[in-house]
Amino acid sequence: MTNLSVNINKVATIRNARGGNRPDVLQVAQDCESFGAQGITVHPRPDERHIRYSDVYALKPLIKTEFNIEGYPCEKFIDLVLKVKPTQVTLVPDAPDAITSNAGWDVKANFDFLSELADTFNAKGIRTSIFVDTNLENLEWAAKTGADRIELYTEPYASAYNLNRESAIAPFIEAAKRAKSLGLGVNAGHDLSLENLAFFNQQIPWLDEVSIGHALICDALYLGLQETITRYRAQLNSI
Repeated sequence: MTNLSVNINKVATIRNARGGNRPDVLQVAQDCESFGAQGITVHPRPDERHIRYSDVYALKPLIKTEFNIEGYPCEKFIDLVLKVKPTQVTLVPDAPDAITSNAGWDVKANFDFLSELADTFNAKGIRTSIFVDTNLENLEWAAKTGADRIELYTEPYASAYNLNRESAIAPFIEAAKRAKSLGLGVNAGHDLSLENLAFFNQQIPWLDEVSIGHALICDALYLGLQETITRYRAQLNSI
């Protein structure tokens, strides 16, 4: 069964817009778990415009499911991950001023850097995942780094879903098959939603985890957080 990890960055964005502690990011994370989420994801950025580094430290003792910290591995980020020791770190190649992640790693060009990071995190018992596109050569190089998993960047799938979902999913199926054959676990994330999630999961039934934030929090404005998590979990159980 595919696990649902809820990215709570957008909750922190709302909190930061007014100052204070409403909504309470720590409480929301715990509520997500109690409502059925099997993991919590955070993506701290250098400007702390949503999740703050202090949030990550505060969340660590509270999270009872899997804790996934994703982001660009600058020195400060690496230090955070090594101190917090989450279940998983997801390495993302986004620039400090990026609005959101919009590409996967060129693993071959960054092979030495990513290999060293995988060794460092794995030595501390932290599962390491590399954010990639569907380029098959990239997956070959990702496997050589020593990473445990890859996370497929799914924005291209989401953008093309309504035009031709079979065509949209095809490169992701091939990439997931290749990753599996290389011994890599397969995660996915970016623009997955109640509209397109079930089909994606049905076509890649060995998917380990999806990380969803923006769409899920938007849905929660109308449905409520508990009902929204229930519906996302149902999409992942619809095989």
